[in-house]
Amino acid sequence: MKQAAKAQHTDKNATISYAGYQFPPKLISYAVWLYFRFPLSLRMVEEMLAARGIEVTYETVRRWALKFGQKAAKRIRARKSIFGDKWHLDEVVITIDGK
Repeated sequence: MKQAAKAQHTDKNATISYAGYQFPPKLISYAVWLYFRFPLSLRMVEEMLAARGIEVTYETVRRWALKFGQKAAKRIRARKSIFGDKWHLDEVVITIDGK
């Protein structure tokens, strides 16, 4: 049981290898991050990259998402739950014309 937990822990922290890809790792990780972080379609990610002067097809983004998406999604979820990231407001007081 400890080995399974340890294996999951090492998978979460494992680095992603982008060896053998034409595009730089920052671009690939940015495209995958856009796709998983926001409710965007593959074609919308393609258009956003095209607006920045990067010509990539939606099929390429799909392949990147399939290959690198699981690890990227885990990282996004892990960052989301950082302590102190959320806060709740107990009481609100608004003063209008001194009242």
